[in-house]
Amino acid sequence: MLVFCPNCSNALTISKAESSTRFPAGVNRFECRVCPYEAPLEKNYFEKKAMKQKEVDDVFGGKEEFANADSVATQCPAESCNGERAYFFQLQIRSADEPMTTFLKCTSCGARWREN
Repeated sequence: MLVFCPNCSNALTISKAESSTRFPAGVNRFECRVCPYEAPLEKNYFEKKAMKQKEVDDVFGGKEEFANADSVATQCPAESCNGERAYFFQLQIRSADEPMTTFLKCTSCGARWREN
């Protein structure tokens, strides 16, 4: 909300007034930077509202992301696994002039990794 000075029509800024007997901690006020106009803020100019979070879909399909995926012969990168096959799918997550990213999941241990 933009408030203007009734004397010179310039935009008012908010500043802290000096402490007084009525307001020992001081009070916020509207102040004109051009003329000596001041007006204390006695009204709250804000509203606190709890925002509802948007539900986000799992981009990769959640638990079913590899349900219909093909498999390919590849070595699992996990040190404790000797798996030689992995499910995979490809997505274009960068610009069109770069190659697709391949997401893999080992058929033996379930380890996940990606390759560009």
